[in-house]
Amino acid sequence: MAKTKTHETTVKVSDFLDLIADEKKRKDGYELLEIMQSQTGLEAKMWGPSIIGFGIYNYKYESGHSGDAPLVAFSPRKEALVLYTGMDPDKRENMLQRLGKHKTSKGCIYIKKLTDVDLNVVREMIDESVRTSRLLDVSTK
Repeated sequence: MAKTKTHETTVKVSDFLDLIADEKKRKDGYELLEIMQSQTGLEAKMWGPSIIGFGIYNYKYESGHSGDAPLVAFSPRKEALVLYTGMDPDKRENMLQRLGKHKTSKGCIYIKKLTDVDLNVVREMIDESVRTSRLLDVSTK
């Protein structure tokens, strides 16, 4: 079975964010960091080289693949801020309709800049992701 590539590291989040060349992207990264810390009450940790995650849960798929993941996370990528959330599909769709300008893939939400979205909806998404991820945590069952 393949090992999960993305895991918690000891790199300081501020060291990572300070390396972002684009000033607006760096500012948005720090703002999203503050929002996620405030909403979760959890310390930010680097997951792999470019994901900032909050909390941890253990998952196990029907295939037998298992691993650890952050309850909620983001990455300030060159093209967009990427939100990594785990939410009930119906709740996710409802929130996405109210979010503002964004793009999505299966599990990610892409935002060009924070001023394009409703930050109250972002906070709702953070809360829902933490709640859903904790429900899925196999280490507590």
